[in-house]
Amino acid sequence: MPLIGWLILLAAFALVLGSLLFLKDSANMKIPEHRLEKIRKRKAELDEQEKQNGDDW
Repeated sequence: MPLIGWLILLAAFALVLGSLLFLKDSANMKIPEHRLEKIRKRKAELDEQEKQNGDDW
């Protein structure tokens, strides 16, 4: 394979590896407690609505 092919292959590998590392780092984001409480409250409301409507999957 010519040199340009190896360089393109190396660049593609570096892009994939860099993207995976970025995803790994961003996966550990902490959600503030007030937002978690809001999410839990909304989930409880939706669960209650589903019980009342009888909408089961």
